[in-house]
Formats: sequence, structure tokens, C-alpha cells
Amino acid sequence: MKLNLLPLLFVLCSFSLLGQNANYAVAAIPDSLKQNANAVVRLSQRDITISSQKNMTVKEFTAITVLNELGLQDLELSENYDKNTKISKIEATVYDAFGTETKKYKRKDFRDVSVADGFSIFNDNRALYLDYTPIAYPFTMVFERETETSNTAFIPNWSPVGGYLISTEKSIISINYKKELQLKKVESNFSTSLPIKKVESPNTVQYTADNIVAKKREELSPNFSEIFPIVYFALENFSLESVEGTASNWSEFGKWMYNALLADTEELPEETVGKIKKLIGDEKNPVEIAKIIYKYVQDKTRYVSVQVGIGGWKPMLAKDVDKLGYGDCKALSNYTRCLLKSVGVPSYYTVVYAGSGRRNIQKDIASIQGNHIILTLPTEKGLQWLECTSQIKPFGFQGDFTDDRNVLLVKPEGGEIVKTKTFTEIETNKFTKGNYEITTDGQFIGKVKMISKGIEYDREYGKERMSREEQIKRYKEEFDNINNLNIKQISLNNNKNNVEFSEELELEAEGYAQKSGENKLMFALNAFDQNSFVPKKYRTRQFPLQVERGYTNEDEIEVSIPNGYVVEAKPNGIELNTEYGSYKIEFTVVSPTKIYCKRKLIIKKGLYDKSKYEEYRKFRETIAKNDNSKIVISKV
Repeated sequence: MKLNLLPLLFVLCSFSLLGQNANYAVAAIPDSLKQNANAVVRLSQRDITISSQKNMTVKEFTAITVLNELGLQDLELSENYDKNTKISKIEATVYDAFGTETKKYKRKDFRDVSVADGFSIFNDNRALYLDYTPIAYPFTMVFERETETSNTAFIPNWSPVGGYLISTEKSIISINYKKELQLKKVESNFSTSLPIKKVESPNTVQYTADNIVAKKREELSPNFSEIFPIVYFALENFSLESVEGTASNWSEFGKWMYNALLADTEELPEETVGKIKKLIGDEKNPVEIAKIIYKYVQDKTRYVSVQVGIGGWKPMLAKDVDKLGYGDCKALSNYTRCLLKSVGVPSYYTVVYAGSGRRNIQKDIASIQGNHIILTLPTEKGLQWLECTSQIKPFGFQGDFTDDRNVLLVKPEGGEIVKTKTFTEIETNKFTKGNYEITTDGQFIGKVKMISKGIEYDREYGKERMSREEQIKRYKEEFDNINNLNIKQISLNNNKNNVEFSEELELEAEGYAQKSGENKLMFALNAFDQNSFVPKKYRTRQFPLQVERGYTNEDEIEVSIPNGYVVEAKPNGIELNTEYGSYKIEFTVVSPTKIYCKRKLIIKKGLYDKSKYEEYRKFRETIAKNDNSKIVISKV
């Protein structure tokens, strides 16, 4: 055992010396690492020692050369702390372009600030933060810190890649732990193109990467965490805010979460249970009962975050939410769960990574994950998902905040990883039916009705809560192809039962049709739903193509031209069928003064090899071109 550890100890000592005696001159950086880079990580070293189930020390040494102003965002000059985590060391040193030390910052130079998130009424998280403004570029910042915590439920992930447009000269993580704590690790996105060295013994592990060149962000690429190497760590025997846990899989982890965080929160006032039973009456259908309770929670409570101690992970008592009328995502989801349980309807507290950009719970490593809580309702037709923090979202509708991703169901008998609803390109639909006339002076006068479903509904239904000024601004952005737009009337209808949002508008615009010669007018026939998106062209594509969500747009538009004018030139229309979707637009002259435009666009969700990108880009380019097809009418 001692012989196996000697090489690792030697490496650790060597890196410590490297950090102390490094040459930080910009000239010492290989040219390959400067290319496409706003910053270069000269050395990132993290040493983690887990001496017991309730003690973990993290030492970090980071040296980053910032080449230009854009590289400032790659500096992380802060460290969080709370009652369970203390900062034992924090300091920073600045070097100029020649590697000469110009400034040193000690602990007293760091500002002690509250880590306010803007919506928590209780928050005991704080940070030491260095507010640094450079006097010249390039420069190098060396940041050293050491923390000690009793929370071993969170072990920092490691990736040798800090982000786009940042290169890495050397990155290393080492973890020394008690063997009986059982360290778990999952390696993701490893490849031969980014070689990573690994040294391991029964109670130590170390990962090292060298000379990783900066990558440019590419349009329509998968999420960063799905492209670049990352290692996830967790202990089977851990501690969270002095609550010990043991879990080797998600079933055990979910059972621990239920017993440690939820089981003692379920008590409700008898008066409230009686009120709920009265509201339900003779209803027997669990889904209809859940609808009644969901509306009750929406009407009674409001969302307020609570992030104190284990309150960051354990929900408030259900009876306290009932009394106070507020709570965070944990509290409101758990309160709804307890109300349902009180009338015999089961539901599951559910952990998710929320956000419009999809992120999955890592199903291969059971650990504390996620940033949001929702509620899952089992039904005869499958699982339904309840967003309990919203006072306006329809029952059972998720939207793009929590759709199509792995989540953790927390059940009394254990945890389970499942996937939330994926909206198909057919379910996410926007249907547009409109008509407009063109006057002899080129004026546009029209009416349009739009009906949105699925993710399209999620993007549109918030309009009903906007002011008139905000609505007009939003519509002018949507119809930016219509210059001088004047919105005369707006009528909105939010059908929550069908999860369908309708918009009816009356519009006018001066000069929509442009004069072409003395007696001709030219204008785009498809006025209401032009899709101008064309992905950026790349000479050499590096990353896969991902279309994160599919959708369907259907349009029927009737166009009237002035009496005394005839169609001189009309677009022919086009039909495309590809693996990425389909597109059809046709223009039909139905009478001397009427033209009918019919259009259908389907974009499919998918992950495609980088070799497919240019083909997809041309598909979108063709759509954009034909959506803007123009007609020429002339006076007879």
C-alpha cells in the first residue's frame, strides 16, 4: 500500500512546488493555447481530504492568465461559507505580462458579502469576494483558498475545461478519503482527443489533464456538460447539515431523503384537512381531486425562498406553510403532497435541474443533485408533473422549465429516476390564421388569430399579464418584418383546461408594399409567420448538432390586392422533406383580387453528427428565403 501511494504523494508535492515557483510570463504560454483564448488556465489544482463522514477539507490553487477584457468572466475570486463551512485561507496575487508580481491581496482585502439571490427572505449563505479591476492586459491572477466543512454530501465535480474560449495548461484534482466512506465516481465524455491521466489506490484518486486548447462556442451545440470531460464524485456514507446518510444507489438515496427530510414535515391542521375534504365533496377521481387541491394551493400560497441551514434542502413543515401562506419550491411541493396524502391521493416529491436549457440528474451516481422541486402525480395514463411554485401555470403543465429530463422521485420505499414529459413536434404547435389587404398606396390592413399549444403555449401565455405597452412591444418584436406596425386591437384568451393560448390582433402598417416603378407594388405574401433563423456557417464544425425541442407551425393567410391590379409575378412555393423536419409553402391565386398562402413547418428534435450541420443550415436557409417570398402586382 505504501509503495502504491509514493508516486501519488510525489506528484502532489511536485505540483505544490510548481504553483509556488511557476513562470507566469505570457511569453511562456505555448502559442497553441493562446489561439481562440480569452484566458489561459496555467494551473488549476484542487486537493480534497475527507477525513471522516463529517469532515472535508478542500485546498485550491488557481493561476489564470487573462489575455483580454472578455477573459475577466473566467476569474472566480470568491468563496462561499456558512455555519457548517469555514474559510481557513484565502488570498490572491497579481502578476503582469512579464510574470512580475504587482499586487498581493490578503483575507482583509476581500469583501464579506451576503450571497443574496434576490428572492430569499431567509438566507445565511455568505462569501468572501475580491472586487478586482485590472489596470492592463494581459495579467495573471493566482487565487489560493482553503475551506473546511462538515457537509460531505457535496464533493466538487472536476472538468479540465473551464469553458469556451479558455485553454488549460494543467488541471489536476486529487481526493484522499477514508476507505470505509466508499467514494463513487462517474467519468463522462472522456475521449482520446482530450487525454486524461488517472492514478488510483484504495483511498486516493487523482485526475490530470495537460495542454487543452480553447474551443469556440458553436451554434446549436449540446450543453457544455454533454461535450467536455467531467468527473462526478459522491460518498456512499455522507453528512448533510449534521444529518448522516448512507446510499449506494438511487433507491437507497431516495429512501434516505424521505426519512431524513420529509417524513417529519407532513402534519397538517385538522381544520385544513376538513376544508380540503369539503372542497372535494363526492369526487372520487384522483386527478380531479388533485386539480382541486392544486388550485387551492395556488390561491392560498405564494413563492418565497428559504435558504437557511438544512432549510436549503429540507422543506418547511407543512403546517407552517399552511399558517404562513408562503414557501419555496420544496415547501410548496411538499405542502401539496401532504394535502393530497391527507385525502388518500399519492404523489412524489421530485428533484429536478430546472431551466430552459435541459440538464439531467446524473443517473449513474446517487447523490444530492438538482436545483428545484416539483411534484409527480401517478395516474392511470402515466405520470403528471405539477409546478407548485406558480400561481398561474395550468394543472399538469410543465413547459420548458422542467420538460424532457431525468428527475428523482422520492418515495417512502425508495428513490427512482424517471424522465419528465417530452413534448413532440406535433404537441408543440402554433396555428396562425389571418387575412390582410394591400391598398393602392401600399398600406397593410389585417387581422390574425394565433393558437399556441405545448411549449409554444409556455412561451406565449405570459402575455396576458403584461401591460398594454409591454404587449405592443412584444408584438412589434414578433412581427419585425412589418415596418411601421400599428397594433389597433389585442384580444387574448388563456384556456387553462385545454392548455391553449389564443391571440387575436388587428394590425395596420404604412408602406408594407413597396413601390416598384410607377404602377407596381412588391411585398412578402407571408406576413404573419416569417421564420428568418439561419444558423451560422462554419468552415470546420467541431461539435454535434442538437435541436433541443421540436415544433410545428401551420399558417393559412388570405391576401387581398386592390381592384385594378393583377398578379405580375408570384413565388412558386416549395416542399422539403428532410430528417430534420419538413417545410411546405404554397401560393394560390383564388380570384383576381385574392391570393391564398398556406404554410406548414415541422422541426424535429434530434442530436446529429457534426457532418450533418451544413445540410441542416441549408434547410433553414431555404425556409428563411421562401418565408420571405415576394409577389409583384401591377396596375392594369
